[in-house]
Amino acid sequence: MDLTSTQKPHKLNPWIGPAIVALIAVAGLFYVKWSPYYARAFVAAANHAIGKSILMGTDAAAPAPSWEAAVGYALAYGKAIWQAMVLGLLLGSAIQALLPVNWVARALGRTGFGSVLAGGLLSLPGMMCTCCAAPVVMGLRRQQASPGAAMAFWLGNTILNPAALVFIGFVLGWQWTGLRLALGLVMVLGLGVLVNRFSPIPNSEAALHALQVEAEAENPFARWLRILGRMALRLIPEYVVIVLLLGAARAWLFPAIGPEIGNSFIWIAAFAIAGTLFVIPTAGEVPIIQAMLSLGMGVGPAGALLMTLPPISLPSVAMLARSFEPKALAAVIAGVVVLGIVSGYLAVALF
Repeated sequence: MDLTSTQKPHKLNPWIGPAIVALIAVAGLFYVKWSPYYARAFVAAANHAIGKSILMGTDAAAPAPSWEAAVGYALAYGKAIWQAMVLGLLLGSAIQALLPVNWVARALGRTGFGSVLAGGLLSLPGMMCTCCAAPVVMGLRRQQASPGAAMAFWLGNTILNPAALVFIGFVLGWQWTGLRLALGLVMVLGLGVLVNRFSPIPNSEAALHALQVEAEAENPFARWLRILGRMALRLIPEYVVIVLLLGAARAWLFPAIGPEIGNSFIWIAAFAIAGTLFVIPTAGEVPIIQAMLSLGMGVGPAGALLMTLPPISLPSVAMLARSFEPKALAAVIAGVVVLGIVSGYLAVALF
């Protein structure tokens, strides 16, 4: 939209927008993540458990594929993550509408290692699951964060989640925390750098100018509501459908668990692929792995799930399909599977 001499650009005080974004982030994360996880850490320390496996409960196998299995999983998963999803949508849209146009690009827009490292560090307070972090990643990419920095932020939210690392230590053992942290740093930083190499260098100046024109053409709060509505309408329906499908298909992805699932390459690779596709709430991998190990499963498949269940999933990849180059997303999917297999073999060798 062209601005005429009689039409004043819509501008917000340069500190009001960032203050609102910061308030949403701090208050929302405290309510949804920081306070509940602080309390749960004491539960994990006292009980060496943080709940039942969302995948199969106390049974040795997930329910057979059915509509009931699909709806049951979707409801359980939705109950666990809906608040964080609302927060993710609010933050992802607010970043686009309320922050000064060049802030994200200045902080995360370069394609070097420093920007990837900054994205990873920025992810640490978030502690969101892969799907709830996706709207924020969309907002960062829209505001010209480099692909690698946005990818590091996305992966870091789950794989370097400080609360999950603590839960893993108290429930599974601190050696598992060390394995997760070591390979998690490789995943976040290594795949972030790789994504930058698989992505074209954008014309950020032209993109920032277009964003500035767009921002000045509309009231920022009206723009925020418009972006929020557009994101919700686009992301939520496809998200729900894929979660239902995965809930129904979990018995195919994860067969009946027992000592017969050992440390062979076939099982480690199979669980690495299944973990990459499946979707869980934050720290959901901890009770899943605990339950499977208690049923006699080998540490190799458990190590694979440790690194593949949290960082990405079929729904979250679909949500970010327009935010990254297809070959970059394909490289990340392959990288997560490979690191899952490496984790499985390291678990066999070390534990």
